[in-house]
Amino acid sequence: MKIPIMLKVNGEIYDLEINPWKTLLEVLREDLNLTGTKRGCDTGDCGTCTVIMDGKSILSCLLLAMEARGKDITTIEGLAREGRLDPVQETFISHGAIQCGFCTPGMILTAKAFLAENRKPTREEIKFGISGNICRCTGYAKIIEAIEAAAGVESK
Repeated sequence: MKIPIMLKVNGEIYDLEINPWKTLLEVLREDLNLTGTKRGCDTGDCGTCTVIMDGKSILSCLLLAMEARGKDITTIEGLAREGRLDPVQETFISHGAIQCGFCTPGMILTAKAFLAENRKPTREEIKFGISGNICRCTGYAKIIEAIEAAAGVESK
């Protein structure tokens, strides 16, 4: 039996009917066709499914879509505004922090939410802040440099 649900995603309101056991990740990808949110492990270990909900990064594979009712959700598709990339997206590009791109949306959204709470983080704080996101390509050096640049913190 499907249930009605209203979700606010990237500033738009969606009225849907979903199975109550669907995760937010499944609804984003399958019902809203927002495929920038990646499916990696389905166990909350890799961070590829990260979205921002009410200003905090969350793992959309671990959250039932019903639990997101009344929340403000941002996916990678909603981060750019008026045709301009978000500064975090820009620094990831300019610092070569993108390799295969699979972890990139989740990593960028994690960094965005992290920097909203910690505007001038240390390198160690950045490492801890992104520790829930796995990248198999970059070795994290360029990602950390990109986040430092987005924060206006000098690389050391």
